[in-house]
Amino acid sequence: MRLVRSADEAPDGGALMGVQQLWALAQVWYGDRLDPEWTPRTRDESQRLLADVGLDDPFWELPR
Repeated sequence: MRLVRSADEAPDGGALMGVQQLWALAQVWYGDRLDPEWTPRTRDESQRLLADVGLDDPFWELPR
């Protein structure tokens, strides 16, 4: 991850995400990790979490 101030500073081939979007993703991605009943999520569940916070362009497509 590289923090930038504007889209002009974004690296080629990367994607931009705002701080609020990053925080929203962190909450859903890691929010249940300390739960004793936690189990790893499936690829499709992870993909849905990305989409739920607005990360649904091809850059965020997880490998199959």
